[in-house]
Amino acid sequence: MSAAASVSSRHRMLRTARLALHLIAVLLAVVTTLRAIAAGLAPLPAILAAIAFLGWYGAGAILIQGRGARWWLGGLTVLWGGMLVLSPEFVWLAFPLLLLAGHLIRGRAAWIYAVIVMAGAVVAPLLHHTELTFAHIAGPVLGGGFALAISLGYDTLLRDAGERERLIASLLQAQDETAALQDELARTQHEAGAAKERTRLARDLHDTIAQELSSVSLLARTGETERMPQIDALAQHSLVELRRIVASLAPAELEDSALAGALGRMLDTLRADAAIETFLEVAEPMPALPTAVEVAFLRVAQSALANVRQHSGAARVEVGLRAVDGSVRLEITDDGRGFDAASDGRPGSSYGLIAMRSRLEELGGELVIDSTPGEGTRLIASVPLTGSGERES
Repeated sequence: MSAAASVSSRHRMLRTARLALHLIAVLLAVVTTLRAIAAGLAPLPAILAAIAFLGWYGAGAILIQGRGARWWLGGLTVLWGGMLVLSPEFVWLAFPLLLLAGHLIRGRAAWIYAVIVMAGAVVAPLLHHTELTFAHIAGPVLGGGFALAISLGYDTLLRDAGERERLIASLLQAQDETAALQDELARTQHEAGAAKERTRLARDLHDTIAQELSSVSLLARTGETERMPQIDALAQHSLVELRRIVASLAPAELEDSALAGALGRMLDTLRADAAIETFLEVAEPMPALPTAVEVAFLRVAQSALANVRQHSGAARVEVGLRAVDGSVRLEITDDGRGFDAASDGRPGSSYGLIAMRSRLEELGGELVIDSTPGEGTRLIASVPLTGSGERES
C-alpha cells in the first residue's frame, strides 16, 4: 500500500470512529432522558439537561482541538455530574465520556479520570436513596473499564498507523534522494568519460598528427626538392593516423566498410528477417563522404527501414544513394500502405521522423517525405557536401 493510500485509510478509520462515538452519545442521551422522565423526573429539566449536554458535546466536537479538548471534556463531565443529581438514569452517559477519555487523555491521567467517572456512576444511586446492589457497582466498573480499554487500544493503533506512515514517507524520500544521487553519479561518470575521451583524442592528435605536421612544415621551409619524398611519407603517415582516430569515433556499422556496404547489409537482414524484396542502387562516381554525413545517413536508413518492417506492410523496398549538384541524397522507397505525409515530423507525429529531420538539419540538409495512404512511401534525405567537413580519402 502506498503512503497516500495509507493516509487515506487512516482518515477513513478516524471518521468512522468519530461518527460511531457521536451516534452513541446522542442515542444514550435520548434514551436516558426518556428513562429519567419515565422514572418520575419532570420532562422540562430532563430535556433541558439533555439539550445542554448534547449542545456542549456538539460544539466541542466541531470547534475544539488540541489541549483545549481536555477542558471541553472536563466541562462535559461537570454537566454529566449535574445530570446525575437529577436522575440516576443518566449514569449510562459515562460510556461516551470514557470513550472520549481514551482519545483525549494519555497515560495514568486517563485511568484516574476513569476511576472518577466510574465512582460517580456507582455513587449516583445513593444520591437518590436507591439501594446499592452488585449490579450498580459491577455495571459501571466493568462496562466503563471495557469502554476505556477499547478507546485506548484504538487510539494506540491509530498512533502506530501514523508512525508507520511517517516511516514510509521517510523511506520514500530516502528512495527519491538515492535515485537523484544515482542520476548525479551517472552524469558525473558520463562527464568524466567524455573528459577522458577528449584527453585521449588530444593526446593522440598531439603525439601523431601535430608532431608530423610540424616536421612537414620544417622540411618544406628548407626548399630542398630532395626532401619531397620525406615530406610525402610524413603526410601519408599523418593521413593514416587521422583515419585511425576518425574510425574510432565512427559507428560500428561503418567499421571496415563504406556507407554503401553498410546499407547493403541492412537490406540483406531486412530481406532475410521480413521476407521483403530489397534493391540497392549506388550511383557512380560516389565521392568520399564526411564521417558525420555517413553516420546521419546510416541512422536515417536504420529508422526508415525499421518503420518499413513494423508499419508499412511493404513487399518491396528500394534504396538509392547518389551525388547530385553538390549534395548527396539517400532515397528509400517502399510499396507499403503509406500514411498522411502532411503531418510528418511535426508535433504529434512520429518521433523517428522528427529525429531524422533534426539529424539532417544539423548538417544543413533536409528530409522530404512523399506518401499517400495506400500508395507507399518515398523518403529523400539530402545533405550538401560543401562545408560539411568532407572526409579525406
